[in-house]
Amino acid sequence: MARIHALAALIAFVLGGVQVGAQESGATLAGHLTAQSLCAECHAVERDQMRSPVRSAPPFQSVTAIPGMTSTALHAALTTSHRTMPNVMLPPDRLSDVITYILSLQADR
Repeated sequence: MARIHALAALIAFVLGGVQVGAQESGATLAGHLTAQSLCAECHAVERDQMRSPVRSAPPFQSVTAIPGMTSTALHAALTTSHRTMPNVMLPPDRLSDVITYILSLQADR
């Protein structure tokens, strides 16, 4: 229960200072907000942010540079338990939004 309260406090803190790019689509924007609130404690989630707060957590932009990275690959990665990552369970629409946001960080976009 304390973990849920800590997560809620983190979300409120992060969302309080959100700045959003005007060019983001609805799904990309929603994914960006979700990533800022749930992932940014460990991962670098912003475009051109190449250092994550936790060294072992890859920056999102680096993830997009992995050859063959697709929405299917990200879906598999985000729905598989990892020893070093909390098991965050997102509803399918929010998961899709996060995947859309991560893929929007690819260099060729």
